[in-house]
Amino acid sequence: MKAGIHPVYKVAKVVCACGNTFETRSTKELIKVEICAACHPFYTGQQRLVDTAGRVERFKLRFGKTDGKMVVRAPVKREIKKLVGAPAAKKRVLSTAPSTKDDAKAGKKDKKAKKA
Repeated sequence: MKAGIHPVYKVAKVVCACGNTFETRSTKELIKVEICAACHPFYTGQQRLVDTAGRVERFKLRFGKTDGKMVVRAPVKREIKKLVGAPAAKKRVLSTAPSTKDDAKAGKKDKKAKKA
């Protein structure tokens, strides 16, 4: 290892939003966290909704309008417009073989060469 390029690894204090604190080792002296093992629902066994900007209330308000029943919506009818009298697009065939037009030209040249 090269000397002088690595950060100092020291004892750090971790502070949770719930007030719990504990010590660990890190390159930072103070680490602030929102949820720790003392307040996380998985470890405590308590159900707690973490609401961000009222999203849970907005969902409950929307869902409350249906009284828990499924809403069946009518299918949307869409019209398919057909072009009447539009010519079909010609397909271009890309090939190394000579086309029939080239064959016809070559045949005429051969006939002229034979006559002369």
